[in-house]
Amino acid sequence: MSQGFSIELYFDPALENQVLKAWNVLARRQISTQLIEIESRPHITLFSAPFLDPPKLESVLKSFASKQGPLPLSFSSIGTFPNDKNVLFLAPVPTMSLLQFQAQLCEAIKKEGIEIGEEFRVDSWIPYCAVAQEVPKVRIAEAFCVLIELKLPVSGYAMDIGLVELPPVRECFSFELGNAVEA
Repeated sequence: MSQGFSIELYFDPALENQVLKAWNVLARRQISTQLIEIESRPHITLFSAPFLDPPKLESVLKSFASKQGPLPLSFSSIGTFPNDKNVLFLAPVPTMSLLQFQAQLCEAIKKEGIEIGEEFRVDSWIPYCAVAQEVPKVRIAEAFCVLIELKLPVSGYAMDIGLVELPPVRECFSFELGNAVEA
């Protein structure tokens, strides 16, 4: 049973491997394995909603992706949110190009009559790449110490945009940024 949909920004292979390295170290230390278990892929969530019509969004995302180019990213800090989900993440430098990319995507979605939730609005969206979820509170400090060993910043490019249904993670479709050819 679907609990929602998410539009995700995917990385170049080298950057994706850096994030996977963090996931694997945390899994080996038995701090967090959830992202691996749900078969997620390293990403930044650009938008999510409980109900979406994938065929309707496919043409919107395809058109949007074709007008974009690879987006430079640099994850320079580690963070967590003040809630009960105990998510640890890598935070990208919030460049104007990243913020505009997400804002333009939301505008394109809005034109299709899809409401943009508060957390994805221009002045509220916080870009992040989850590296651990549901970390036991007593192990959060240890997890931070593990992540500090990553030698930040890690940099690369966002190369693809895709729609996933979750849970479990199931990619509906994805498109390469700047590629007007059928994906």
